[in-house]
Amino acid sequence: QVQLVVSGGGLVQAGGSLRLSCAASGRTFSSNVMAWFRQAPGNEREFVAAIIRSGGSTDYADSVKGRFTISRDNAKNTVYLQMNSLKPEDTAVYYCAAEIAPTLRVGATYRYWGQGTQVTVSS
Repeated sequence: QVQLVVSGGGLVQAGGSLRLSCAASGRTFSSNVMAWFRQAPGNEREFVAAIIRSGGSTDYADSVKGRFTISRDNAKNTVYLQMNSLKPEDTAVYYCAAEIAPTLRVGATYRYWGQGTQVTVSS
């Protein structure tokens, strides 16, 4: 089992920045891939970004590319999502997910999920 604890989030004005953190514990070898997803009211959950432990490769949704940065501290088993130039359409509940070898952008292929954190961007 892997436990994921999310911190960060909150209310910010458009153009502002926030950083989310997700700390993994337990069988952390199962968190080879760590990712962020989000879900806005009335919308399906969508992929935001992912990072692979081995090699540090990253993947981003087109909607956040160039504005968000995913990174990880393997020593701390923690992944971060730095969100800059935030837009009202980034408003959502953000979730951290982990898995050994998922299909990066498909949430159903991740077994481990953290609690969501609300990000609200005001215009």
